[in-house]
Amino acid sequence: MASVCKYSPLITVRKNLSYLVAALYLSLLGTALSADASATKPLNILVLYADDWRHDTLGSASHPVVKTPNLDQLAAEGVRFTHNCVTTSICGVSRASLFTGQWMSRHGNPAFNLFTTPWAETYPGLLREHGYFVGHIGKWHNGKFPQQKFDFGRSYQTTHWQKQPDGSLIHVTQKNENDALEFLRTRPANKPFCLTLAFFATHAEDQNPLQYLPQPSSMELYKDTVIPIPPTATDAFFKRLPPFIANEENEGRRRWHWRFDTPEKYQAMMKNYYRLATEVDATCGRVLAELRHQGVLENTLVIFTGDNGYFHAEHGLADKWYPYEESIRTPLIVRDPRLPARLRGRTDDAITLNVDLAPTFLAAAGVEAPPRMQGRDFAPLYLAAQGLTWRTEFFYEHATINNIKFIPSSQALVRKDAKYLFWPDFNFEELFDLKTDPAETNNLTTDPAYAATLAEMRQRFAALKTAAR
Repeated sequence: MASVCKYSPLITVRKNLSYLVAALYLSLLGTALSADASATKPLNILVLYADDWRHDTLGSASHPVVKTPNLDQLAAEGVRFTHNCVTTSICGVSRASLFTGQWMSRHGNPAFNLFTTPWAETYPGLLREHGYFVGHIGKWHNGKFPQQKFDFGRSYQTTHWQKQPDGSLIHVTQKNENDALEFLRTRPANKPFCLTLAFFATHAEDQNPLQYLPQPSSMELYKDTVIPIPPTATDAFFKRLPPFIANEENEGRRRWHWRFDTPEKYQAMMKNYYRLATEVDATCGRVLAELRHQGVLENTLVIFTGDNGYFHAEHGLADKWYPYEESIRTPLIVRDPRLPARLRGRTDDAITLNVDLAPTFLAAAGVEAPPRMQGRDFAPLYLAAQGLTWRTEFFYEHATINNIKFIPSSQALVRKDAKYLFWPDFNFEELFDLKTDPAETNNLTTDPAYAATLAEMRQRFAALKTAAR
């Protein structure tokens, strides 16, 4: 009979533990290698680009009315930036800044004409050159749409209801959704992709007396809600504006009459505006669900943002253009698969700009940004880089549109706690202490207590203006 070592059960246990540890180690190593391989793979890029949608029109921004569950979930899975701004608050110019990463002064589009920056220096042009399948869907607003420069390009805007080839009508947001899903379902699987989904909503249909035309299925939304009226939506605050704005010839005031000059009109317009916003949110949710269904969401950088802010009757105004907070601040939500789980669901109050988006997209793709791009890759802000030096101010600019009575030019030095405004057509200045006066109602340029602040901000304004140009 063979002898049995009295330690054999212990040896067996040790061997099994060794095998278990080794297997676990190899499994973790394989996962790490897989993750490393994924990390080196260029990220897909999805830009969800809303129109006339200011920074606080989100449930996740504690808005008291609007429902945006899909964008709120996107924020919960990523980072929401609370001080994202545009360098020019008007559709065409801001979109040119999105594509080029440049201020208006450099990209050469002061209104609605095609920007002069070479296409090879835009993020769609560069990404396509580096092997991306590139699409643009929806609003363009920079001259004739360059169809041939996209692998998948469909541009349309101006009306909420679009005529189809068979003569039937489709809502523009539904068309946005259909086209985006077609792009995702027909794209080549062996290429990374970049899709800019440029919604027309929540822009008004300016020539229609109804202004905002949501889909019939949305009309029950907010039906019994009373929309709060902003505290500064009064004639008294309108008259505090500079005299060349506080008059009935100014376009911001004319559009206020279109939308907000009676309490009943205000309620009807704002409910339809919020319905359009919730429809955009629903489409964003379905596009994200398609990415998840295809198994590519975790290799896709998703950005939700907008082209400019929007007055909801604050200061007695409508629309945008001017350097006040409601006009220049836009939403920015980033869902990045590189973001560690422990850092998701945060907000960040760094000043980010629309000119930062192009270099951020290029960096995510491993493509070097052209030297003429003025924005910065802001991914290090949310990927927990240490010791990062970031901007604390920026230069804002807007050209005269039509004439100085219609929309005068404006410029500003913008900080989180203070703002200096300069109106070149009138050599007029404004200074606001945003800590004590966030609604920008009290011009401090003649207050002796702010004389030093005014002098310092004038100097910085001049320096940043030169740098932008």
